[in-house]
Amino acid sequence: MIRIAIVDDHAIVRAGLRQFLSEQVDLRVTGEASSGREALDLLRAGEVDVMLMDLSLPDQSGVETLAAIKARKPELPVLILSGFPETHYATTLLRQGASGYLNKECDPEEIATAIRTVFRGRKYITPAVAELLAEGLGASPDQAAHDTLSERELQVFLRLARGETVGHIADGMSLSVKTVSTYRSRVLEKLSLNTNSELTYYALKNGLIE
Repeated sequence: MIRIAIVDDHAIVRAGLRQFLSEQVDLRVTGEASSGREALDLLRAGEVDVMLMDLSLPDQSGVETLAAIKARKPELPVLILSGFPETHYATTLLRQGASGYLNKECDPEEIATAIRTVFRGRKYITPAVAELLAEGLGASPDQAAHDTLSERELQVFLRLARGETVGHIADGMSLSVKTVSTYRSRVLEKLSLNTNSELTYYALKNGLIE
């Protein structure tokens, strides 16, 4: 029996997933969370084999939550189920430790297949994501600038883009203000931008925030 935790801030989505997964003889939903913080609480409970997680969470981004999960339990497969198209996030999240990425418009049976795949320790790659990964092999001049950011740089970038101050980010990530400022400078340089407003515009234009 594969124990699954569902992380999504919409109760109706969790209910629909729980209903569908309950119909699978080898799958069992053992926990639900509506935020990144609650997702980490589920980890401490220890009743999870696969985490099925949305990207849009109320307290922190899915990218940040994924990083926190992998820091605490690196062996746990995390399958991303998002409303964002694969082109926006898939390759970045796979590099950050996600075991697979599905769009919410996919067939429900594909979700069950993906859960079984990542439970066995394999990555679940859709044909669309496989094409993106293939295009990313080698130094492509068309590579998105944000794909060059490190995990920490990406976390700081997304928080800045949502309007958080350097001080607030420092508190939230348990870093010094100086360290966050250094990450901010690196992000601006890598993205060839100058201000936080430009960071927000870039993130919106590339579908990284809503």
